[in-house]
Amino acid sequence: MGKKVLVTGADGFIGSHLAEELVRRGCDVRAFVFYNSFNSWGWLDESPPEIRKELEIFAGDVRDPHGVRQAVQGCDVVFHLAALISIPYSYHSPDTYVDTNVKGTLNVVQAARDYGATRVIHTSTSEVYGTAKFVPITEDHPLQGQSPYAASKIGADQMAMSFYRSFGTPVTIVRPFNTYGPRQSARAVIPSIITQIAAGKRSLRLGSLHPTRDFNYVKDTVRGFIAAAESEAAVGEVFNIGSNFEISIGDTVSLIAEIMGVEVKVDTDEQRVRPVKSEVERLWADNTKARQVLGWEPEYAGRDGFRRGLAETVDWFTHPENLRRYKAELYNI
Repeated sequence: MGKKVLVTGADGFIGSHLAEELVRRGCDVRAFVFYNSFNSWGWLDESPPEIRKELEIFAGDVRDPHGVRQAVQGCDVVFHLAALISIPYSYHSPDTYVDTNVKGTLNVVQAARDYGATRVIHTSTSEVYGTAKFVPITEDHPLQGQSPYAASKIGADQMAMSFYRSFGTPVTIVRPFNTYGPRQSARAVIPSIITQIAAGKRSLRLGSLHPTRDFNYVKDTVRGFIAAAESEAAVGEVFNIGSNFEISIGDTVSLIAEIMGVEVKVDTDEQRVRPVKSEVERLWADNTKARQVLGWEPEYAGRDGFRRGLAETVDWFTHPENLRRYKAELYNI
């Protein structure tokens, strides 16, 4: 409360929810959004007016070290969420993932070191674990880059932590498992399912149904970020932010269809299927460390919590003004 806080990627899915919650908690928030000629602030354009007027908007690009330095200057806490996140697009354009995710992270931690930020919360992803070698997955699980995206995030994590080890930069790594909720990109499976059903489709086009995921509602993810920033014991540490509940994509389809009151079947769309050795077959978070060190635990836990989160997500996506932003008929890589 009262801190000057920078959120990179504040125009995105998780970043916009985080920036809004920080404003509600009394923080002075500088929101780093991706510069564009439309002067779009991404999802922050949809923020309530009373929150939007409290935000200091900084338009730039994390790939540019000079702009990043300007954004970081004067900030006590840096939440670094800006990244390229689509796995299919990382097969298409892997070089951009190195520039944005690895070099962008270097720019952030370098600026934070130079300007003396008191905390840097760096965003990882459960994809860095690859297919689980043991479950539930602890923070000590081996890292496996099974896609260019995952490899770039491993590199970004290592870059961030190297600054803690080399220079004492107060870095904490938050590793969310599959976050879902209002505003999520249609590239993700849950919005893809919901928007296809909401558009009237009863034969859904999806990729593999057998992999399992640990879905984490966005409100829980945001609380995890803030808990990490508030804990002095979190410096130099990595934390899984997950629900500790495993469910297959196929069962997720069934649950969403049940919530939406429809019957559906699934047709496999080959362009949505990952290469065999690139598919992450199983993700299931052990969140013990976050519970013990951060005092964080998911409020949308287990099957009942997942159902509640999905119901809130469905309610948002099926609102006509929200649904029209999505192209349910297309595969978004």
